[in-house]
This record gives sequence, structure tokens and C-alpha cells, in this order.
Amino acid sequence: MARQKVIGGDPADSGSGGGGKSLPPGPPSGDFAGGFVPDDRQFDEELRPQRLADVIGQRKVVNRVRIMLDAAIKRAEPLGHLLLDGPPGLGKTTIAMVLAREMGTECQITSGPVLKAPKDLLPYLTNASGGSFLFIDEIHRLPPAVEEFIYPVMEDFRVDIVLGEGLSARTINMALKPFTIIGATTRSGLLTAPLRDRFTFREHLDFYEERELVEIIVRNGRKLRTSINEETAHNIAIRARGTPRKANNLLRWARDYATIHHDQGEINGEIIQAALEMLEIDHLGLEAMDRRYLQTLVTVFSGGPAGLQAIGHTMNVAPDTLEDEIEPFLLRCGFIQRTPRGRVITAAGVEHLGGAAGGRDGRRLF
Repeated sequence: MARQKVIGGDPADSGSGGGGKSLPPGPPSGDFAGGFVPDDRQFDEELRPQRLADVIGQRKVVNRVRIMLDAAIKRAEPLGHLLLDGPPGLGKTTIAMVLAREMGTECQITSGPVLKAPKDLLPYLTNASGGSFLFIDEIHRLPPAVEEFIYPVMEDFRVDIVLGEGLSARTINMALKPFTIIGATTRSGLLTAPLRDRFTFREHLDFYEERELVEIIVRNGRKLRTSINEETAHNIAIRARGTPRKANNLLRWARDYATIHHDQGEINGEIIQAALEMLEIDHLGLEAMDRRYLQTLVTVFSGGPAGLQAIGHTMNVAPDTLEDEIEPFLLRCGFIQRTPRGRVITAAGVEHLGGAAGGRDGRRLF
């Protein structure tokens, strides 16, 4: 079974650009004149903060985690089990990696859907060294059998293994070295109460403010050997939907666009505008599918209310895709409402489409 392990410690000593992952050998990254293009996998590692002090945003969470970390280091004990919840792309994995580096230990990485049976979890437990970390992404998707198997691990650091069947069966109790489990979930409501209560600490990550994203974009622009000023970074930040992952993806796209269409290292406002227009992302961060959703509500359903199934069939898009990928950002923008009768477009949504609009029957919506 494949297993990812990241070694903590000083990234400068690992020779891999951070995180301890080995990179393929190549020419020195400082010379671009000879046509050498750096491997983007190296840049992916460099974009992640390497220390807790480098983390931008989530200040309240970082301050509380800093106290937990310093107390554990002072007592020479493993960090208490930590549960991180929040929307995707906000840095749950990054915080786990940073904590491992701060503690100077290793971090094994897995995810809930991969652990189909207790035997799939055993290699991670037996390989966990004292004070190390086990990061379980999407922990709410753990099967019930695996979840119950992990209870004594989290409480007593022991594993009960049953050998044989029937009257000849016997149980072997195996003690584990104390370590830390960090769980990450995008749907904390799906966690069972017994599992949730076994985490010593729980932190919720929220969307980033634009000024925080601007700081992240400017910093990561330097790491990508790309010059970008705050004004241009702001144009990316307002389209990043409040997540550093989206901001970094847009920054990479702008860099790729500038590499092909402009023979210069600086990403200016003109390049950003052209690059984002090619992606069909408007000034508020709405993509083509978002605008199509709003247009469907207006032209087909006269502004609503309309059921999710009906909208999905009209757009030829799976309803769960609309609910999980399209609607959350439209709800945050205040462009749609969920009512008992169905989805309804708001006045702000109609205005974003170009002002007062009429439905299919010709009546004025607002």
C-alpha cells in the first residue's frame, strides 16, 4: 500500500526545497539563460510556508496552535491530537506539515477513503515514531470499522489485533509510541461524536481576507522568480474566492501566460487582465459555469424558485456538482438564495448579469 511520508526539520538541510521529498536532479535553478526551466514540483514545495511564523492569515488559529506547540516542546511531550476543519484550499495540510517541521519530526500522510479496513491503518501505526505525526485527510470518510479501531490508538496508544477465529482466536495487545494524529475535514458535521471528542484540540479555518491573499501572492511571486506588485496582486486576490490555493493557481497561470505571450519577468495589470479573460473569470471571481448557472435561473426559471434537480438537468450538469462546486461561492456573494421551494436569484445576482433582467415569460424580475 502506497504511503506518503514527509520528514520534518530544516528544509535547507533536506536538499529538496522543503518537506523532505526527493526531487529529480537537474541544473542549478539560478541560471535560466541556457533555456533551463525549473521543475514546477520544486516550486510547489517552495510555495508552502516552512515555519509557523511564515503562515499568513488564520492569525487566531496560528496563535492558539503556537501555544499548543510551545507547551508540548517545553514538556517534551507529543502534541495533542488536532482536528482541522474548514472549506478546501485553506491550508489544513500546510499547517500539519509546518507543525511537523517545528517539532523536528516526521509526518505520515493518508486519507480516509484509502483506509478501507483496519489492516490498512496498521502500517502507519507501526511505523509511527515517538512524537511523530499522522495526517489523515478527509477523516470524516473513515469506514466505521476503521474509526472504531482508531479509538484505543488515540486514547491509549495501543492496538488490539485478533488472530484466528472462533474458540481458537486470541488477542494480541501491541503498545505504540505516543504520537499525534491530525485530522482534516471539509464536512465536520459528518464526524461521529465519539471520534470528534477524542481530539484534544479543534480548530476551524475560515476564508482569507483580500489583504492576506495579496501578501501571499506577492511573497509567492518572489518564490516563483516573478515580479508582481501589490496592485496587480490585488487583481488576483479578489478573484481567488478567499483561498490561497486558488490564488496560487491563478498566479501560476499568469506566470505561464506571461512566459508565452510576453518576454519579461514582471506580471503587470495588463497581463493579468488578459490571462484572466482567457480563463473567463470576471472581476468578482465568477467563472463561466457560475454565470451560466445564474443565466439559467433567469432565462429558464424566471429567477426561481427552481429545484436543484431541474437546474442540473437544464444545464446538463450533475446536481451534486452544482451544490458542492457552484452554489457555495454564489451564496457567499449573495447572488442566490436557498428557499424551501428552491433556488432563487437575488437582485445582486441579476445586477451582476448586467442589470435588470426579465425571465422567460418576459416579466421583470426586480
